[in-house]
Amino acid sequence: MNSSTTTSTAAGEKTGRPGADRAAGRPGRRRLDSRAWAPWALLAPFLLLFTLTFAVPILTAVAQSFTRVTRQGVFGEQGVTTQFAGFWNYAQALGNDNFTASIGRMLLFGIVQVPVMMLLCTILALLLEGASARWPAFFRASYFMPYGIPGVIATILWSFLYVPGLSPLIDIAGRFGVEVDFLGADTVLWSIANIVTWSYTGYNMLIIVAQLKTIPNEIYEAAKVDGASPWRVAWTIQLPLIRPALVLTTVFSIIGTLQLFAEPQVLQSVSPAIDSEYTPNLSAYTTAFAYNDYNVAAAQAVLIALVAFILSFAFLRLTNRKSQ
Repeated sequence: MNSSTTTSTAAGEKTGRPGADRAAGRPGRRRLDSRAWAPWALLAPFLLLFTLTFAVPILTAVAQSFTRVTRQGVFGEQGVTTQFAGFWNYAQALGNDNFTASIGRMLLFGIVQVPVMMLLCTILALLLEGASARWPAFFRASYFMPYGIPGVIATILWSFLYVPGLSPLIDIAGRFGVEVDFLGADTVLWSIANIVTWSYTGYNMLIIVAQLKTIPNEIYEAAKVDGASPWRVAWTIQLPLIRPALVLTTVFSIIGTLQLFAEPQVLQSVSPAIDSEYTPNLSAYTTAFAYNDYNVAAAQAVLIALVAFILSFAFLRLTNRKSQ
């Protein structure tokens, strides 16, 4: 009996594991494996949904942008052939003057609209988080409420203020001898900018407010002891500390500018100045569903994403360089 115990102990020492562990089927190894797989099991639903709704459509669009489909016959009844097209679809997309003009139009839109919206949401956030602010919860909810209205509904509501004969603003301006055309070729872009600013200022404001709430009270107390005015506190304390929120909301706004779609599509029915390719997304939509050229539309979508990435990356590099 003593010899068998000695043999089992020696075998356990040689392998680095107790003999009882081997007899029980290595429960320590099994417990370790279950702990390693548990996070993946919890992440599996999200990863599956992310793959099906995000990764697969992107990869499909990229693949279609490099292929060319040729249909024999009117509806392809004589056969459909698919071949690698290289950058032919991209050349077609960039050769479309309406598409390139829409990108330039949205760049102008973003240069004006994004800074104005960021200035407004920052001022609102600082005012609502000030020590003298009254009913901040009520006003936060009021400013955020336009974001809860779908873009199509918001555009329809604003169109009643833009269309002559329906707009009280145009009637009031006419009484003073001022002619206003909110839907003209020179003004409709800024009418759309007004709708976007009205819709998203409250959303960006809440992100900045959330960042303001992370500032410790001790910093405010120290500034109060030093006799700092509210303007001084906002300029030297709050604005530097909410910089991450400002950068995040600006990047979101840059990306959203190139994704503009619902507002011009709705206003297209009341404004002759808006054509079917007024914005990049509207141009890709028209190419796909009006001209049935899905491969060129896929190339346009990839170019839109590429421009958004370049602008966002350039903005982040610029802000990081300034902070350093």
